[in-house]
Amino acid sequence: MLTDLLALNYWPLIGIPVVVLGFALKFNPLLVVTLAGLITGWAVGMDAATLLETFGEKFLSSRQLASFLLILPVIALLERHGLRERAKGWIATIKSATTARILSLYFVVREASAALGLLSLGGHAQTVRPLLAPMAEAAAINAYGPLPKPIRDKIAAHAAACDNVAMFFGEDIFIAFGAVLLMDAFLKENGIQGIEPLHIGLWAIPTAVAALIIHLFRLSRLEAGIRRDIAQWRATEDIDQQGAEA
Repeated sequence: MLTDLLALNYWPLIGIPVVVLGFALKFNPLLVVTLAGLITGWAVGMDAATLLETFGEKFLSSRQLASFLLILPVIALLERHGLRERAKGWIATIKSATTARILSLYFVVREASAALGLLSLGGHAQTVRPLLAPMAEAAAINAYGPLPKPIRDKIAAHAAACDNVAMFFGEDIFIAFGAVLLMDAFLKENGIQGIEPLHIGLWAIPTAVAALIIHLFRLSRLEAGIRRDIAQWRATEDIDQQGAEA
């Protein structure tokens, strides 16, 4: 047993101490990981051309994750320089815009784009927090004046729900979506033949339409709910003020 352990080639593990040492010394993480990959490649006998080819292949296969990680700091910089304020200001110029109408329009666009496989067009970090929620809040402020925090939180929650529900039911229609392919593979592995991803996508359409109708109905009631909450809040404020004056 000990002889077998001593006979193993441990050089491929040399990248691990390089990563540990690099992070311990607080060097640039990208340089540390790249250096660890190069050293590991040389340790296993890869030539320079094969090493570069492997790096390029892995980069391309994970570019979607890299793109997502790059979007977050870009959104943070835009928010820091007034993206939310610009979105609110733009909605303030549209008199016919209401919270329910803005959220309903986003729901329709989000579900339709998800059905076409365009999942990255929306999202909480990219769209809901910096754009959708401020625009919906600005429409409510235009109609009712300053809002208390519970109502602002309620509007933000509805904006997040729009993105979640629309994407969840819309993406099932896209036949190349991972969950559809997983269902197709599961059915075939268990001997259920004759069902293709196209069939799964088609059967998802009635569910998506039902989700669209139900959620648009909920949003049509949202405006009345906001109006009622604000009336209750103002009544409470008046009672508190009268009590303070008495």
